[in-house]
Amino acid sequence: MRIVVAADNAGVELKNQLRDLLLADERVREVTDLGVPDDGDDRAYPLLGLAAAERIASGDADRGVLVCGTGIGMAISANKVAGVRATVAHDSYSAERSIKSNDCQVITFGARAIGPELAKKIVTEWVGYTFDPSSPSASKVAHITDYEQTHLAS
Repeated sequence: MRIVVAADNAGVELKNQLRDLLLADERVREVTDLGVPDDGDDRAYPLLGLAAAERIASGDADRGVLVCGTGIGMAISANKVAGVRATVAHDSYSAERSIKSNDCQVITFGARAIGPELAKKIVTEWVGYTFDPSSPSASKVAHITDYEQTHLAS
């Protein structure tokens, strides 16, 4: 699995911890860090969330882990990229269902809303989940994809 990570200066410390965790995970083949490198870099979260989601949409990455103060802004930004589904997760069940029920490629965290140990636990679990395209959820995800394709074309 190829994972892209990014954070604004509010989430950089948590992003770095999650990046290091992913780099040590045998299931992860590649981790691309789009920044920010430290809290002195004040790039806005939408720039980073969009860049990460574009990597996924283009096929250069399989999934993304994004961090800002709340996780909400990163999720909104990533969801603006066609073909990408992102969600904030602060518990194991939501992270699991984001993949199994919604085929989300991006998980986001709020560094001001979740502790690092819980975020690490969730990411470790999340890497192991896959979407089953023959599941009952597949038709629901297809509605989202169809809507997106229809409205982007017009």
